[in-house]
Amino acid sequence: MSRIHKILAQLTPAGFLWRLTILNVLVVVTVTAISGWTIYSTACFLAAEIGGLDTPQQQRFNSTLLNYLWILIMIAAFLGSVFHYYFIKRFIKPIRSLVQSTEELKLGRYPEPVEVYKEDEIGQLVKQYNGLIEQLQMNDEQRNRLVTDISHEIRTPLSNLSGYLLALKDGDVVGDKDLFASLYQESKRLSQMMEQLEQLKEWDHLSTQSVVEKETCAIEPLLLQCVAMFERTLEVKEIPILLDIEPCELTIHVVGIQQVIGNLLENAIRYYEGDGPILLAGEKRGADYRISITGPSKPIPEAEREKVFRRFYRLDSSRSRTTGGSGLGLAISKEIIESHHGEIGIDSTRLSNTFWVILRHR
Repeated sequence: MSRIHKILAQLTPAGFLWRLTILNVLVVVTVTAISGWTIYSTACFLAAEIGGLDTPQQQRFNSTLLNYLWILIMIAAFLGSVFHYYFIKRFIKPIRSLVQSTEELKLGRYPEPVEVYKEDEIGQLVKQYNGLIEQLQMNDEQRNRLVTDISHEIRTPLSNLSGYLLALKDGDVVGDKDLFASLYQESKRLSQMMEQLEQLKEWDHLSTQSVVEKETCAIEPLLLQCVAMFERTLEVKEIPILLDIEPCELTIHVVGIQQVIGNLLENAIRYYEGDGPILLAGEKRGADYRISITGPSKPIPEAEREKVFRRFYRLDSSRSRTTGGSGLGLAISKEIIESHHGEIGIDSTRLSNTFWVILRHR
């Protein structure tokens, strides 16, 4: 940001307007003087050669013409200066506003948007500058929020680990299989959170790129592959799963979509409550392809349905920590789907929740 400030400061120092005006006056006076002197000399020559004037008359003619020349030069200099000062002052007004804005930014405050006066090159510069400030402010807010969220999320498992390890060191508790399993789970949750933060960072970056690497593939085998990853978990927890997948070719980032489906399946298994099966469905809807995962679970209130896609957001903080959730899986899924220009959402009934994804297949 300091570089922008230096450039703008060089463009509009304190005396820039006056120096430009003085330069303009010198140019106007010089051009007027040269032109006037040429006209004066020509007129005097013509008057002397063909005017038939005697010496006193010629001298009066020359003197009068010279006086008019000086008056012309002074009028030209005055009017040129006034008009030049007025128009240039208006012209550089937005640049002065940019300098004041960068001064405020340099002091650590985000300035108000600079007013755009015209849709010319200066106006485009102001628009780009305003967009830059808005992006910087947004990035700063996201960074502060992310740091706050991360510190809040990491504090609990670190406190648990530190407390148990200190108790083991002092001999206040005796290590057993259950305790070590609990410590391992806390350590594993921290590792998973770090991995998910890296994934979120990667998709944050990809979402700003105009081109994301994609390939055309059949969606049915991809979804079956995602389900296969959870076969053992489903078997152990005795959770049935039904598949209703309509074949379709989609142009997608394969690893990203696999990650989304994996997150949604893991979410359905983690919060499974009831006796019915989890249903994974895929169907064409015009130019779109809709993938949905429905699982028996406690209903999600309508006011909370948009919030579940926020980073680190939890409906039930204690339950999520017990089951190992970090509050990042759905946020990552949202980033991935938005990078595909698709949609992600949730529908909830009294007995189940349905997470759905819409992608374009043509």
